[in-house]
Amino acid sequence: MIALSLAEIAAVVGGQTYDIPDPSAEVTGPVVRDSREVVPGSLFVAFVGERADGHDYAAAVVEAGAAAVLASRPVGVPAIVVDDVQTALGALARHVVQKLGATLVALTGSAGKTSTKDLIAQVLRRKAPTVFTPGSLNNEIGLPLTALSATEETKFLVLEMGARGIGHIRYLAGLTPPKIGLVLNVGTAHIGEFGGREQIAQAKGELVESLPPASAGGVAILNADDPLVRAMASRTKAKTVFFGESGEADVRAENVRLTDSGQPAFSLHTPSGCSDVTMRLYGEHHVSNALAAAAVAHELGMSAEEIATALSEAGSLSRWRMEVTERPDGVTIVNDAYNANPESMRAALRALAAMGRGGRTWAVLGKMAELGDEALAEHDAVGRLAVRLNVGKLVAVGGREAAWLQLGAYNEGSWGEESVHVSDAQAAVDLLRSELRPGDVVLVKASRSVGLESVAQALLATGTEGEVAAR
Repeated sequence: MIALSLAEIAAVVGGQTYDIPDPSAEVTGPVVRDSREVVPGSLFVAFVGERADGHDYAAAVVEAGAAAVLASRPVGVPAIVVDDVQTALGALARHVVQKLGATLVALTGSAGKTSTKDLIAQVLRRKAPTVFTPGSLNNEIGLPLTALSATEETKFLVLEMGARGIGHIRYLAGLTPPKIGLVLNVGTAHIGEFGGREQIAQAKGELVESLPPASAGGVAILNADDPLVRAMASRTKAKTVFFGESGEADVRAENVRLTDSGQPAFSLHTPSGCSDVTMRLYGEHHVSNALAAAAVAHELGMSAEEIATALSEAGSLSRWRMEVTERPDGVTIVNDAYNANPESMRAALRALAAMGRGGRTWAVLGKMAELGDEALAEHDAVGRLAVRLNVGKLVAVGGREAAWLQLGAYNEGSWGEESVHVSDAQAAVDLLRSELRPGDVVLVKASRSVGLESVAQALLATGTEGEVAAR
């Protein structure tokens, strides 16, 4: 974080200082909520969680070098005490962002947020120092913590914004007001909580509503291939830039194809020129993500050639998102188990089909959470798609939703041994260990709560001993 005195922080957050001998002392280290991340000069934020109370670690973090604790009660060590720690954290982030003067890019969407955020960061940091959301820390706590990690050298701040209801993105945009807002898509992720795609679109569009007008440099970057996103142009006074494969898109892809290894390649067209891209990532769905990143970079002054080079060299920065690893015996494991929704399931299955040309393919799939009344139909549809794509074997892992996956495959014509329903991750590992052979490609994917990453990790472990850790 940029250096701020404890007195200034207290004034910004409306807090009262306790046990601080020198209010002019500065916080020069990061703002953290995990006591293990404290370094000299840190500000430790004491949240009260379901399993732990950060206030209990106050003495330990100060002993480790923290300048003070942001707390909701006195803790017997240097502290800034506020009524609500989360609100105070947001106020501090807003203050720091305003002082920085960095260009803030915010993005949201139903699928692909984290992968796209990682691409944007890898492209922009070739131009200037860039800070971006680590992993998927895109909520009311993770977002301000990311903003507070920026320094005086930071020129671009790339923030992922998630939402579980109307008003969430409006709140986040108020904490860290963006200059450029990107909306990727409106899908069915969390549809059970929102109630429908129109409600999801309403929530996601809050991002473009928060942008400054075009005269003040505001830019809304919208997916031309998604009608619900394209319609958001009417909800903003910012300049509108469209990306996609549509011929009407300002930044578009032509001649899209997959390499023999399943990596997307295309010709990138921008208002200032075109250049060819061959990505290191896997799956055609990354084309849309790459175009979104290209549109952001183009608005910030990068040429088509610079953007194409950066996209061609970009990798995956976040765990368990189409992580492709080939074992010494020639079996390829694709760990995409961080999360799942119908859109990302379909994209992953298509990538698997492309990667498995000439070999056997395995789709180890589990529950897609938070689909509400759409759950049965969506799991059934994914099972059917696996058959249509000629996936060699579907292994449906878990309870009711896994049974629906297998039922979809069965109803599509998978009547032999092409699909199987197993009870848990260990059963899936046991099955795969007994049947995998060199050249096979295995996709592992489910919602985060299922924990199917343990299957991929077990299959990649040396030897065949050991069991999947219980969750």
